[in-house]
Amino acid sequence: MVDTQPLTASGQTRLGKVLALTASHPEASCVLGLFRRRVVGIATRSDLLRALATHQDWNQVRFSQVYTRPVITVKTSAIESIFPQLVASFGQHPVNHLPVVDAHGDLVGVARRSKLLQALCDQGNDESGFEQTAYPDRPLLRKQSQRAQLVAQITLKIRQSLQLREIFQTTVDEVKRLLGADRVLIYQVFPDGTGKTVSEVVEVPYPSILDMTFPEEVFPMEYQTLYAKGRVHAVTDVNSPDSGLSDCLVDFIQAWSIRAKLIVPILNPMNPVSSAVGPVGVRQQLWGLLIAHQCSGPRQWSTFEKDFMQQLSGQISLAFSQGQLLEYLEDRVRLRTTELTQTNQSLQREIQERQVIEATLRQREAQLRLITNHLPVLIAYVDAQQRYRFNNQVYQDWLGHSPAEIKGRSMLSVMGKAYYQKNKRHIDTVLAGASVRYESELTFQDGRSRSVSVTYVPHWEPGHSGDEQVKGFFALTSDISDRKAIERMKDEFIAVVSHELRTPLTSIHTSLKLLATGRLGELSQDGQQMLEVADENTDRLVRLVNNVLDLQRIESGEVTMNTAACDAAELIAQAAEAMQTMAQQHDIEIHTRSVSLLIWADPDYIIRTLTNLVGNAIKFSDPGSIIHLSVELFRKPRGNAIGTVEAGLADTDSNSMASRQRRGQALFCVQDSGQGIPAHRLSSIFERFQQVDSSDSREKGGTGLGLTICRKIVEQHGGEIWAESQLGSGSQFYFTIPLDYVPRSAK
Repeated sequence: MVDTQPLTASGQTRLGKVLALTASHPEASCVLGLFRRRVVGIATRSDLLRALATHQDWNQVRFSQVYTRPVITVKTSAIESIFPQLVASFGQHPVNHLPVVDAHGDLVGVARRSKLLQALCDQGNDESGFEQTAYPDRPLLRKQSQRAQLVAQITLKIRQSLQLREIFQTTVDEVKRLLGADRVLIYQVFPDGTGKTVSEVVEVPYPSILDMTFPEEVFPMEYQTLYAKGRVHAVTDVNSPDSGLSDCLVDFIQAWSIRAKLIVPILNPMNPVSSAVGPVGVRQQLWGLLIAHQCSGPRQWSTFEKDFMQQLSGQISLAFSQGQLLEYLEDRVRLRTTELTQTNQSLQREIQERQVIEATLRQREAQLRLITNHLPVLIAYVDAQQRYRFNNQVYQDWLGHSPAEIKGRSMLSVMGKAYYQKNKRHIDTVLAGASVRYESELTFQDGRSRSVSVTYVPHWEPGHSGDEQVKGFFALTSDISDRKAIERMKDEFIAVVSHELRTPLTSIHTSLKLLATGRLGELSQDGQQMLEVADENTDRLVRLVNNVLDLQRIESGEVTMNTAACDAAELIAQAAEAMQTMAQQHDIEIHTRSVSLLIWADPDYIIRTLTNLVGNAIKFSDPGSIIHLSVELFRKPRGNAIGTVEAGLADTDSNSMASRQRRGQALFCVQDSGQGIPAHRLSSIFERFQQVDSSDSREKGGTGLGLTICRKIVEQHGGEIWAESQLGSGSQFYFTIPLDYVPRSAK
């Protein structure tokens, strides 16, 4: 009768673990809460399932929130005397489980009412071993045993099946058999207040009310409120004034031959979702009623019968709880299955898309390699860690390294320490976000040193913060050795020709000047005119030869810049003063605006650059116009600059020049209001023998080398030069020179 190994758990145990414990011991009907071997609470399987159904986050619920306390226990000092104590205790208390403790309060085991009743029945059948006079309540105990067996039978059906109609029918059949009632039914209350009999068993000849729908007046709201709170209503005689029934209701129920009735509510356990939302209404709490009718006459309903009906009502509620939980879990499983199916389909689509993208990328990479491998240039992509990620086949032909060998290696290990150190500043510049173009010397695998032109283009991509970041750069290296050789041959030819032409041209120019003075005789008017034409052309040839020789000397490195710290404002003033005579001849004014900036430059060559630019502005400006000559601190880079700082630094001391550039630059500007320069010519006017309009070169006296010489001088100083213009609105020529140190003040 006493289970000496009951299921126990501490109050802090999670509900999920307690449920798992009961699932592994199907014979156990309750779980005891222990604290230091003392019983502090008890929970039946119904309590656990109800908690499971009423808590959405049930896995976080602790056992102490579920079990009932305080606990009724029975003490025993000797196991032989426990039987009478159990009988007495079950008779005094309406409980189904009694924990048995010793004299110290420690748990010994747990007894169940159903086992005790079964034992009493067994002893009652054994007349030789049972004194009937010892237990005068044996008929009542036998009824209690039958009730316990019926409850156990219905509980077993609930565990084995969730078919509510089958459970309902079993319930009404067994209640009728055990109580001997004339009609037993289960009445469901709908949300609108109406109701319907969903299960019934009735004696002949009384009428059946199965599947009949009744109006709300049969069970008004005030009745439903009472039943929702657990009211059990027993009516001994419907005609008695003490029945509490109104006359109209008495007339209504007598139409169905009802003389006495016992009504027990069937409460609806809250489903796992709605119970967590908030309080619910009466009609949501009350599912229906379990009703027993006596039709043959009045009947006094005993406490045993009321308790029995209440127990069956609890089992039906448990069936609802299991059904709702199963439905909830099935919905969750369906929802989760749908989500997983959609996720799987999405993953399949993503995988297919990635496969298509990867196939496309492989195809494009193959096409890219096919194209780049046949171009006579080194093509590579380098990441931000300066490691090669792509190389074309030309690396194998030129340097003896295949693309497979180079991929993933650093630029230092591939290009060698000497070449890397020489060009490291250009790599740092492109990784800082600026495009780079420079010329250098590269040693091929056959040991020959070749001149190459290198271009670095930064690769921008959005970063984690949303701002664009440099992820690497593209590198293109082309062999310009043949071009350099041709240029050297051309320069040498021009130099030789220019040297050979200088002496006879000087003699001819001197002779023409002497003839123009008239000391050798007077010429006719036509002769004098021809002499002037010859003198102008000779003067132009002399300037051309001198410019060619000067350009050749600058490019060959024969010219040494005598750089020193000088004031940019003073250079502006000297250049303006030198060009005043020419400006006055063309009726043009020169306005200056300057800031006192110390620059590191050769003053003679800077003045020559300024006078060349001012001279061009005078030639192409209308009489009466103004030319502006200015210098200021260079605050931001120009996007359309023609030259690059890196190109100008190629033949200078990189350390000193780079340090000056970090300190800042002076920006010189010559602005006119002449005819302007077409946009497509802005990138070529600084090349040799390039003029905007060659048709007026004779009239203007230009040679096409002035701007080229200006560019070479500026690049020798580590600066850059460019032009901005609009047709019909004039032009602006800019060039920058590094500062010697931070400027002091403005004039």
